[in-house]
Amino acid sequence: MPFKDYQKQVDEWTSQFAPQYWNVEWQLSQLQEESGELAREVNHYHGPKKKKESESDSTIGKELVDVIFPLICMANNLNIDLDKEWELMMQERLRKRDANRFEKKD
Repeated sequence: MPFKDYQKQVDEWTSQFAPQYWNVEWQLSQLQEESGELAREVNHYHGPKKKKESESDSTIGKELVDVIFPLICMANNLNIDLDKEWELMMQERLRKRDANRFEKKD
């Protein structure tokens, strides 16, 4: 599904609230909070810090989605077309600038 479809879904859901989108600073704070929760899950599954029995059953996948949501809110709030930005990133940075940056498989 293209980003525009996700952006539309988020926009439709947030349209029921006032304000529809928090200001950018609050959105960034939410993103940081969710990133911390993602880091905690990665540490639980791949690091030395195991979950307490009292901690909720979350997953890395759930936390990844929780990081994506505020990013989409921020893009919508700033009128950023994520499909366009994604394509620019792929073309300019990954396929050109970084084309030979990393060791490739044989």
